[in-house]
Amino acid sequence: MSRRRTAALLTTTLLATGPAACSAAAPTAERPTVPAAPPTSATPAPRVPAGTAPARSFAVGVRQLTLNRDGDRPLPVTIWYPASGPARDEPERSAAAADGRFPVVMFSHGLGGRPDDYAPLLTRWAAAGFLVAAPTFPHTSRGADGNVLDVLNQPADVSYALTQVLALDGRDGDPLRGRLATDRVAAAGHSAGGVTTIGLFTAGRDERLVAGVVFAGTSLGVGTAFAGAAAPQLFVHGALDEVVDYAAGRAAYDAVPWPKAMLSLTDGDHGRALLSDGAALRVVSDTTVEFLRWSLYGDAAAKSRLPTEAARGGLATLDNHL
Repeated sequence: MSRRRTAALLTTTLLATGPAACSAAAPTAERPTVPAAPPTSATPAPRVPAGTAPARSFAVGVRQLTLNRDGDRPLPVTIWYPASGPARDEPERSAAAADGRFPVVMFSHGLGGRPDDYAPLLTRWAAAGFLVAAPTFPHTSRGADGNVLDVLNQPADVSYALTQVLALDGRDGDPLRGRLATDRVAAAGHSAGGVTTIGLFTAGRDERLVAGVVFAGTSLGVGTAFAGAAAPQLFVHGALDEVVDYAAGRAAYDAVPWPKAMLSLTDGDHGRALLSDGAALRVVSDTTVEFLRWSLYGDAAAKSRLPTEAARGGLATLDNHL
């Protein structure tokens, strides 16, 4: 496919992927059939030793990291991390980090979005014991020039940012020194960020990644040639997605050759559940937390809880091949 054709398709598909589209009312068109969850089959374990994820809820700290790739791609990164002290309602800026080593999740925002838009979800991940690092992309964030084709450069942005984030673990004087589990890293992203995340496991494969979470994503522009060592994947998609058709997300999911699962929100749109508190966010956050506990901590009990969290409230179904 030509670069011009790819750009046109990306523009058509992702033009409305920002927070405004995510908060739009769900369409009334006939919903697609959501597959029922088949019995879980035995598949390879994640590439981390068996372990146990933290059971407590952490306070959450937040800080900013100023980065620039190649001198012309500014990439400010918001980092949410487990903090010391009792759990609080809001993240505390530059709070002291909790004791321990925490797996890293790199999160990519959608077109016209910013990391803070996803704070209701990402702070829950941090409170569960994960360091979440989210770059603001130079051309697809809110207020930027909206160059949709630049999504194809974002997998390299994430890999660059990951290198800089992991370096904090060994940097003298940094508050996160000795707090990162640098061998336990996942990538996640929504919409255009979902394209970015798929790209990190296909043409732009980053072998440091051991798991992925794709929200309302499509393989358009990055392909489905999943490469490298097996990395479990969790896809999350609304059956009534008005921007990235459910079938497109399902096709990308079907192409994954590794342990995988797909959480289908029966009445879900393009991503409203990720942006504000509610029953759907609780299902999404609890299901993704259990997936990350299993894939990054090696917690087998979390894997066994995942179907229960996905079924809570009857809001979603889970196609489970983990």
